[in-house]
Amino acid sequence: MNCSGIDVATGNPITLEFEQHITKVEASDTGGERYLAPGFIDIQVNGYAGCDYNNPAEPHHEISRSIQALLKTGLTRFFPTVITGSPDGMLGALKNLYRAKQEIREAAVIEGVHVEGPYIGAEDGPRGAHPRQWVRPPDLDEWARWSDATHGLIRLVTLSPHWPEAPRYIEKLVSDGVTVSIGHTGATTEQINDAVCAGATLSTHLGNGAHAILRRHPNYIWDQLADDRLSADFIVDGIHLPSSFLRVALRAKTVERSILVTDASAPAGAAFGRYQLGEQAVDHTPDGRVVLAGTEKLAGSALRMDRGIDLLMQLGGLSLRDSIQTATINPARVTKIANRQQGLMTGDRADFIVFRYDEAAKKIEVEATYVDGECLWAKAA
Repeated sequence: MNCSGIDVATGNPITLEFEQHITKVEASDTGGERYLAPGFIDIQVNGYAGCDYNNPAEPHHEISRSIQALLKTGLTRFFPTVITGSPDGMLGALKNLYRAKQEIREAAVIEGVHVEGPYIGAEDGPRGAHPRQWVRPPDLDEWARWSDATHGLIRLVTLSPHWPEAPRYIEKLVSDGVTVSIGHTGATTEQINDAVCAGATLSTHLGNGAHAILRRHPNYIWDQLADDRLSADFIVDGIHLPSSFLRVALRAKTVERSILVTDASAPAGAAFGRYQLGEQAVDHTPDGRVVLAGTEKLAGSALRMDRGIDLLMQLGGLSLRDSIQTATINPARVTKIANRQQGLMTGDRADFIVFRYDEAAKKIEVEATYVDGECLWAKAA
């Protein structure tokens, strides 16, 4: 589909050649080619720019400031993520995020909330950086408290299917319209299959939150890679996953069932130093890792979505088009985000980004971010 118009960033005439995932903008001045794409969707963000979404007392102006920083990366919709914590702490964080969505100017960018835990594996490895003392079995009464407090804002829940209560819990959440993901698990083949049969449709940051040493087969990574009923998301920061695993996983899942996430925590988009992830201190190290303070254990990442697109091309071998699909249409489809599942097509929300692309370096540079047709951020001229 072709159409002509005006480049809102420069005022110059343009011709658009629309495709589903990416559109080249032909500018009539000498500024070179630019591109449009659907705005990025990140379904796992623990915090950003020094702001911790797990803090029940996080000021709403800080949440607003963090979203303004996220917009610079091309993000247009995201799920603030609350991880394993005390019952009161998790409920408080969820209430705070719900209230923030009612009050801040950037409310539309908060599409939903992801609860990762506390119903995960307690062992070292699968538990990741989650605090062991708060790991517990699935509890539908707790789900009711979360749901009541957020008025349906929770859209994604990650759990381990090794718990006997898991299938019933999954069935209930799916009936409530929530996407359920498998993660932080050491589950057996049978337990994973039972979870999928109950309605789980996603694997959370596959390849991470796992034992350091696994039997070669069968194991829960192979089981999830092999199941075509499961999509999978990946932290593509060059730290969490090596290129070899990433390429194999992308081939197993295919582009259509692969999703880019950042798993960003408060240090992302901020200076090196010490921050909080819920009740735990984390360090942003000079080599770009985020670790539990005083340890080498990864605790989220410092990744931003635009750099994740770069690394999918550089480390994963994907094209620009396919990389963008993993950060836009795919997460929208799996988590059932309305009017974001087609891309740059009539009927979808006017969430899009303007960016330049360096084909030789396989890098993008975001120049403007639009949400519901409104420019919420543009690079200074």
